[in-house]
Amino acid sequence: MAIESETNTKSTANQERKDDGEIPVVFNSSVTRSDLNVPQQFIWPDEDKPCLNAPELKVPHVDLGRFLAGDPAAAVEASRIIDEACRKHGFFVVVNHGVDPKLFSDAHRFMDNFFELSLTQKQRAQRKIGDHRGYASSFTGRFSSKLPWQETLSVEYSAEKTNSNTVKNYLYNKLGKEFEQFGQVYQEYCEVMSKLSLSIMELLGLSLGVGRSYFRDFFEGNCSVLTLNYYPPCQKPDLTLGTGPHCDLPSLAILHQDDVGGLQVYVDNHWQYIYTNFDALVVNIGDTFMALSNGIYRSCLHRAVVNNVRTRKSLVFFLNPKSDKVVSAPSEIVNQQSSRMYPDFTWAEFLDFGLNHYRPDTNTLQAFSNWIAHNKTSSSLVATSRKKQVS
Repeated sequence: MAIESETNTKSTANQERKDDGEIPVVFNSSVTRSDLNVPQQFIWPDEDKPCLNAPELKVPHVDLGRFLAGDPAAAVEASRIIDEACRKHGFFVVVNHGVDPKLFSDAHRFMDNFFELSLTQKQRAQRKIGDHRGYASSFTGRFSSKLPWQETLSVEYSAEKTNSNTVKNYLYNKLGKEFEQFGQVYQEYCEVMSKLSLSIMELLGLSLGVGRSYFRDFFEGNCSVLTLNYYPPCQKPDLTLGTGPHCDLPSLAILHQDDVGGLQVYVDNHWQYIYTNFDALVVNIGDTFMALSNGIYRSCLHRAVVNNVRTRKSLVFFLNPKSDKVVSAPSEIVNQQSSRMYPDFTWAEFLDFGLNHYRPDTNTLQAFSNWIAHNKTSSSLVATSRKKQVS
């Protein structure tokens, strides 16, 4: 979800939404990949333009092998490493995670099959305004400037046993019978990532001192999202971005990327690369979990850059609680800090805010908190006024 950076690029969805009747530019990767002229809508302000020679960010590697095998000492060590990373920037890399390498290979292969279709064929799964599912050719229908140089396909996953095969059924219904195996691969991918994310939640519970089961139980039956990202080459990669600077709204993001690279994180006042490892997964804290940790853990600004030679692909599993779950920091954490930093909210409310009211950025959670406070104040004033009128 693209955002503004800490370097003073203020914009909201209301300011940038395509509501002026102007016909949006079409982003067709089969054409744009060889075009020497980057459309103005895709050119980013100077303060946001990519630094292609950014240094490497030394993120900690967490070996999950012994933890997943049930070693208590390994759990303590892994939670210690994660705690240190999440207090600083919220990013860490997991290895020996138990995911079958063939599943990664299949997931990337089927991405090629989909994104290399014609634009018309891909648009059978076209995302609608206000929805977070479906195909998006950049975000040309939603924003009029600072557009990302990317295509995406997002599907919603439910871990509820009574609501199984949501990914497979969605893709089958949108794309047709010939995509049945396509849907099966991503259904399996989501099931594996959901299971892994719950294990990571156990470590986060240990690291925050609320117990191993607290966050795992909170995210049981999660309603999550898998996004396939496709970044075609750009002949002038110094002008645009694959994904603009943003913090993730969801609780946790688990990223698998190919060997092309392009992920940058804003740490210590400059952009730094996280380099690729096809066997590893990059994990980062999102805004929702920052609220659950009462601000102890950071949701950090990050972005994706593109190049002029190779297409980059990545898959991101975004862990979310069920829509009606109330996001509220545990009292054990709040009591240690003496005050609650964020109001209680549901994931459905936060998602709606990001989709329909505010272009997500590094201040999204605070802007959302202010928005909730304003709405509660307005509702209270209306109620008081009505009481006076009745009396």
